Amino acid sequence: MENLKTKIEEKLRQDIDPYLGTDLISAGALSAIDIDNDSVTVIIEVGFPIKKYANSLKSRIERLLKELSIGSITIEVSSKILSREVQKGTKPLKEVKNIIAVASGKGGVGKSTTTANLALALQQEGCNVGVLDADIYGPSQTRMLATQGRPESKDGKSMEPKLSYQLQTMSIGNLVEEDTPMIWRGPMATGALEQLINDTNWSNLDYLIVDLPPGTGDIQLTLCQKIPVSGAVIVTTPQDIALLDARKGLKMFEKVNVPVLGIVENMSVHICSACGHVEHIFGEGGGDSMAKQYEVDMLGSLPLDMSIREGADNGRPTVAIDPDSKIADSYREIARKVSARLSLRARDFSAKFPKIVIENS
Repeated sequence: MENLKTKIEEKLRQDIDPYLGTDLISAGALSAIDIDNDSVTVIIEVGFPIKKYANSLKSRIERLLKELSIGSITIEVSSKILSREVQKGTKPLKEVKNIIAVASGKGGVGKSTTTANLALALQQEGCNVGVLDADIYGPSQTRMLATQGRPESKDGKSMEPKLSYQLQTMSIGNLVEEDTPMIWRGPMATGALEQLINDTNWSNLDYLIVDLPPGTGDIQLTLCQKIPVSGAVIVTTPQDIALLDARKGLKMFEKVNVPVLGIVENMSVHICSACGHVEHIFGEGGGDSMAKQYEVDMLGSLPLDMSIREGADNGRPTVAIDPDSKIADSYREIARKVSARLSLRARDFSAKFPKIVIENS
């Protein structure tokens, strides 16, 4: 029996999961191998959502183990999302397991559109997801996710998140008129961010995706120093000037000890809707070279496509409205890689530590 278990484990070590980037055993995903005469049950539990990936994962393992000719094989796959390690000195956010920041060095690279579709892709994979629009000066998630209007407050102190496409969302755009400029200095903007994240009644979120403003200023530093961030995603285009600024964002996260989970290259290619001609309008291979230079993962590339822009402008994100499209598949691929890479990080047990209270006896 032990010999058979060893053979099964050896086989599983040969298979590199495309999202984890390692084998299931090294990732700690093998829960059990049960052997009953000539029947074998292998139980796999991964740390990232796999609703649309589960059948593919199961079939791949079955094909792999059938090479051992061991009789009846049953593969059980499931997922469990756990809280992951955050920066030292930050406290876990109630009802939120993991916070993922989406950042860019400069504006206009499609960071907010990527945020909305990434959140929807994670939600479609079977987990609870929220979106916080941290761009105080230029909020856009209210339009992209069609969540205009003021949030409800049941106690006059906290706010209920706005709901859209089963996402819990909050933005400064829900508290002011869309055409009202936020003429605030840094301390006011960072204070507003802290209130938005701490005073919103998030409910049982596996992931809170934070849409950061472009750059590396006060708001980004506040998020990294005061809010428990599990990881960051950098969005760029292949254009040299965008990559220069994206590098600054990546280096900022490194300096404040927030792990960069990978890079998303947006507007990678343009495919002519009339003739199908492919053009690299903003350059080619920039995201790959940046990922290699800084030894981070290249999470995926997205095309310059009119439907993505139209969906974002009209509150109808591609992943929600056209979930069977190739573009939606691309976003889900990126979402799996982001959550899978995060699942490899150490668990966060800080919320389980007892509070020590000293009393005068």
